[in-house]
Formats: sequence, structure tokens, C-alpha cells
Amino acid sequence: MNQEQLKKVSTGNGFIAALDQSGGSTPKALKLYGVEESTYSGDAQMFDLVHAMRNRIVTSPAFDGRRVLGAILFEMTMDRQFDGMDAAQYLWEKKQVVPFLKVDKGLADEADGVQLMKPMPELDALVARAVKKGIFGTKMRSVINSANAKGIDAVLDQQFAVGLQILKGGLMPIIEPEVNIKATDKKEAEALLKAGFLKRLDALPGDAKVMLKLTIPTVDGFYSELVKHPKVVRVVALSGGYSRADSNAMLAKNPGVIASFSRALTEGLTAQQSDAEYNSALDGAIESIYQASIT
Repeated sequence: MNQEQLKKVSTGNGFIAALDQSGGSTPKALKLYGVEESTYSGDAQMFDLVHAMRNRIVTSPAFDGRRVLGAILFEMTMDRQFDGMDAAQYLWEKKQVVPFLKVDKGLADEADGVQLMKPMPELDALVARAVKKGIFGTKMRSVINSANAKGIDAVLDQQFAVGLQILKGGLMPIIEPEVNIKATDKKEAEALLKAGFLKRLDALPGDAKVMLKLTIPTVDGFYSELVKHPKVVRVVALSGGYSRADSNAMLAKNPGVIASFSRALTEGLTAQQSDAEYNSALDGAIESIYQASIT
């Protein structure tokens, strides 16, 4: 594991940009970016367009390691290039931004109030390929829709098992059990989640450490024990459908937690903007998320 990257992620000021929209979320991301579905045909064109969107973000002068600690990539993005360089290499060598990779293959159907990750039989091969590409860590997402203790235990058991598999392969796992912001018992789900986290973090073997990506909690500062836990490298927050303004305001009330926003980062950016308009809008977005992350 790259120790310089580990130090930056562990102690640096800034946030992690989530640029990992996958097949299911890509059409919506493109529409918000000003690209209608009627303008492209098939997955190949769709992914070319979303790659162009990501390329414009990371090559912008507003995007660099002074405020952005890391960036999470979709697998297809890892295999492409930014400005003539492999994506992960460009992020680190040109921007000093630590590259992460989304490794999950989507969500299973809901059971016991949660959606587990679909099976990942090729995970070891993907991790090995990511290591060769210069990737530092991974991200994998589950969803919690209600405060069901059995379901939340199943999510955490799966996440930690996959996390240990990823650590064994040489990468840093970001464990992401997203609590649905529309859950009527969100606060209760977060209480169960935190208790389950503390139990499993305490049981991690040897010098094993992980990162956590969580929905901003209902109670301000609720995850402070996780932020301070010796087995946790960093706690990052997803925007979960909240606007950027709301995400930033809530994040600022959770010291030690930094952003890892996707939709809230790209909000207000469009393909039709001039470079000057685009770079100004992105700079404003990055600065606001940065400030919320260091409060």
C-alpha cells in the first residue's frame, strides 16, 4: 500500500470526490449534466459521454490535491485515460489525488429491510488488476432501508468479509452501508449500525484498518466514536440525495467526517457551459465542500 497516499487520506484536509456512477445511475447523472437520453444510443455511447464528463472534472484547474484528497472511479474509468495518461496515474501524478475504485456489482433485492451487495466472484482478479493500475483503495455499497437488526447485521457481516478480502489483496477498503435518507426510522437504523460497527472494528485482526462511508447521521456528531476508533483510517460521508447546500450544512455539524459526494459535487455543472463558466462553477462547488469537510 502506498504510504504517501495513506498519509494523505488519513491526515489531509479535503474530501473525496465520488466519480463512480455506474450503469444504473449514469442516465440520471447525464440528464442532470444536460445530456438527454435522446442524444445517445446504447451503453457504449452513454459511457463515452459520462467519461467525457468525468474527464472535464478531473482535468479542470479547479480539481487538484489541495482540496480533493481522493477520487472514486468506476471500473471502466480505471481502464480509460485522462489527458493521455491512465486514469489512476493521472490523478496521483498530475493532481496529487488518491485513486479509489468502486468494486461492487450493484445491489441484491431487498430482504430484512436491507439490500446486500450482489456476489463478486471476480473480486480477487479485479483487486489484483487495480493494484497494477495504481489504485489505492476500493468502495462497495450496500443499502439499509429500515432499522432491522437482522438485516443490518447481514450488511455489516458481508461488508467486513469483503473488506478483509480487499485488504488481503493490498488495497484499502471503504465500507459503505448507506442508510436511506427516506427511511422513517433512520435514527434507529443508525444506532444499530454504529453498535454493529464498533463490535466488528474491535474484532479486526492485527494491524488491519478500514475506511467508512456513511450517510450523514440524524444526530449531529453521532459517529464520533467511529471517527476516533484506532481501526478507522477515515470516515467519509455520502450526500445520499440531499442537495449540496443541505449536505454541506449537515456535514459541518459532524467534526472529523469529510465529504465523499457524487451528485452534490456535480450539481450545477452542465456540458453546455463554457470552460470559464464550468471551471468557476466547479471551483465554487469544491470550495464549499472543502470548507464543510474541514469545519
